[in-house]
Amino acid sequence: MLHLYKNKENNWKWYQLESADEKEIARIIDENEECKTWIKNIKNDDTNTLKIDTTQNDRPFVEGSLIFDQHTINREEHDMFHFYITEKTLLTVDLDFSKLKNTEIEKVIGQMAYSRNAIEAFFIIIGAIVNNYLDKIDEFEIKLNELIWEIQKRNNIDTLDKIYERRHELLVCRNLMIPVKEILYGMQEGFGTDILEYPQVRQRVMKIERCLALLQDYQQEIDTLLKVEEVVSGHRGNSIMKTLTVLMTLFTPISAWSALWGMNFKNMPELSWRYGYIAALGLIVVNTILLYIYLYRKGWTGDILKGNKKKSLFK
Repeated sequence: MLHLYKNKENNWKWYQLESADEKEIARIIDENEECKTWIKNIKNDDTNTLKIDTTQNDRPFVEGSLIFDQHTINREEHDMFHFYITEKTLLTVDLDFSKLKNTEIEKVIGQMAYSRNAIEAFFIIIGAIVNNYLDKIDEFEIKLNELIWEIQKRNNIDTLDKIYERRHELLVCRNLMIPVKEILYGMQEGFGTDILEYPQVRQRVMKIERCLALLQDYQQEIDTLLKVEEVVSGHRGNSIMKTLTVLMTLFTPISAWSALWGMNFKNMPELSWRYGYIAALGLIVVNTILLYIYLYRKGWTGDILKGNKKKSLFK
């Protein structure tokens, strides 16, 4: 279905189409010869693309495709739209505002009505998309805050899984923002840096920069959490190995004397001793105690024989 919005005051048009509108697309091709190639390629585009053409100094254009929503688990589940922009013409194909949560469509279209040209109107659409990302970042912030405090209370493989889940969510959002950043630079390349003087453009650029800055900060927090998790896991692994080593060492006297007196030689005087059993137990106990004292004074036992502390990540 074709929706055509005309701004008579500033003399620019916005064509909102769906890829199934072949007849309408054909008609627009006749009206806009320069976008023939773009319209032919949109059915084959399933990823982010961007093309800038400044060879026609009197009529530069920017065209491409943008994935504006992506499921965090299923790669194939995403929404995208295609765009073609000149100063006086904006074409969008498969742009579905209903996919953007908490987006007031009438408000967005109303803002576009006051745009001085199609370039400024396109940035309003980009702003609505970035707003959707910011809403997701707010949801991510809540999850991340819960995870930060969960690590203090409980640190196990489930916690590590959650850290990597949050990290993947963040990577998906960053992956969505990179093409938006590319579009920002592409629009300046195609139409000049003067477009940054437009109020609507300047406001959306600040929104994009805010979104990118938040993603960068949260990336650092996730990296910090992973480092903490690696340190804690490494310390606990070392503690386990140390504990096993000390316990094996403490049981060495028992193993050694048991092996000696477990032999089946006929001539073993100790077997006929009256108090041999008690002497053997005493010898084993004394050896074990002396060995523990030696390990303790060397500082090799550490905290392995102490109780765990509930609020400690390491004990």
